[in-house]
Amino acid sequence: MKLKSIIIAAVGLFLTTGCNSQNKQVKQTNMGKSIVIFFSHAGDNYAVGNIKVGNTKIMADYISEITGADQYEIVTHKYDGMAYGPLTKLAQEEANKGELPPYEGKAPDLAKYDTVFIGGPVWWGTYPQVMFTLFKDINLDGKTVIPFTTHEGSGLASCVSDVKKAFPKANVTKGFAIYGHEVRTERAKVEKWLKELGISGT
Repeated sequence: MKLKSIIIAAVGLFLTTGCNSQNKQVKQTNMGKSIVIFFSHAGDNYAVGNIKVGNTKIMADYISEITGADQYEIVTHKYDGMAYGPLTKLAQEEANKGELPPYEGKAPDLAKYDTVFIGGPVWWGTYPQVMFTLFKDINLDGKTVIPFTTHEGSGLASCVSDVKKAFPKANVTKGFAIYGHEVRTERAKVEKWLKELGISGT
């Protein structure tokens, strides 16, 4: 009788552990497979000086570390080595003219992704124009799209509305903004934001 009780308890423990593991896996994948698409500018930046790793890159890395999301970085060499002043002037000219600077490589294949984070700095009220070049080359119909920005006072600006305009058939969330000078010390804010979205870590 005692042996029978031990066997029953062991089986119960196995089933409980199995159920808990299954529930945990469901919780971890509640947003499906995800990717972070971002543009980040290293070099001379407002408030943080000349940096080797851009503010948005650090933010993107946090998201990937916490959620397990893949990454696609939008790369252009058009702004390499530019001081902050000339860069802001060029960015304003691009925005005013609606220019679409080319990016390096090919657009990512997003067929396998359910959730797409889109992030970048705020240049003249929205994302840098090179991001809109990529937007024309990708399809986010039916996907959950989560915009985020790094900034020094602009917040989300018009980034969310511009993403909605670019991808009218996507489910675009309200987005998240963080000061660029905070990203190196405020990982906790990113974790809190992701928890509020109901996204679990891996």
